Amino acid sequence: MTLTSIRSKATGPEEDTPKMEPKASRQKRRLQRKAEAAADSTELSGKRGGSRLTVIIGLVLFALYSIGPAWWLIVSSTKTKEDLYTTDAMWFANFSLFDNLSSLFTYQDGIFGVWMWNSTLYAFAGSIGHTLVSLAAGYGLAMYSFRGKGTTMGFIIGSFLIPGALLTIPSYLLFVQMGLYDTIWAMIIPAFFSPFAVYLAKIYAEGAVPSELLEAARIDGAGEYRIFFQIAFRLLTTAGATIFLLHFVGSWNAFFGPMVFLRGADKWPVMLGLYSWLQRGTDSTVDLTGMVITGSLVATIPMVILMVAMQRYWRSGVAMGSLK
Repeated sequence: MTLTSIRSKATGPEEDTPKMEPKASRQKRRLQRKAEAAADSTELSGKRGGSRLTVIIGLVLFALYSIGPAWWLIVSSTKTKEDLYTTDAMWFANFSLFDNLSSLFTYQDGIFGVWMWNSTLYAFAGSIGHTLVSLAAGYGLAMYSFRGKGTTMGFIIGSFLIPGALLTIPSYLLFVQMGLYDTIWAMIIPAFFSPFAVYLAKIYAEGAVPSELLEAARIDGAGEYRIFFQIAFRLLTTAGATIFLLHFVGSWNAFFGPMVFLRGADKWPVMLGLYSWLQRGTDSTVDLTGMVITGSLVATIPMVILMVAMQRYWRSGVAMGSLK
């Protein structure tokens, strides 16, 4: 054993002491960081929990605000005239829904059924023509290049700034000169044209219809009409369903246009007819307020059926803009 090894063994514990001190300090800092991370995690979890609770409370309030009127409509349509004004507005009393429906569909020789048919005719005929015209115009603007295309798009976008109420008087004078005033065509033909629907169809066609597919169809000998109806129209199904549904809802709830363009009660849609009953109030034999409430419930049923039947299309159509 040499003298150097003996010295190193003799001084070993003294040299390890400075090495252990940094190790202890590093372990201490590591523990402090873990403690701080745990504290931050607890604080962040608390904030997330508070935010989630706020969101849940807000959603519950919005749900009550949305469901409340519908619930009141359902409950009120089942009550008699006396129960409508004397019982709790948000809960049932004597169940008289079938009597109310019988009075609704027999009053004034069943005029309510005529109003429902008129609304269905105006909404379906107008929405079908509206969808076809909008898809064809949007497809043409998206797929073809022609002189004046930019100017046309400028007029379409500029027309968004014109309120629809400003066109009422010019439309009235035009319908009178054309012999369309107080006819069903005054409600159907103007519904075919909508700049916003054309713009929506153009935007969707630019992304959904590839130009290579159209070129391949032309090389195979297909004409432009065949390409549109057999190829492009299928690719534009989602946009068409969205345009159809949006216009159907607007046409079903139309009020100002029918009041100006239609004179005879036998041509009124259901919304205008119910408004006329509401303005008349009550008489000595039949409570028109109760019939208006029951009629409003019946008038919402076609909309609910349509929304449920087409939810797959309008959900994807509504999400279309957000995805882009």
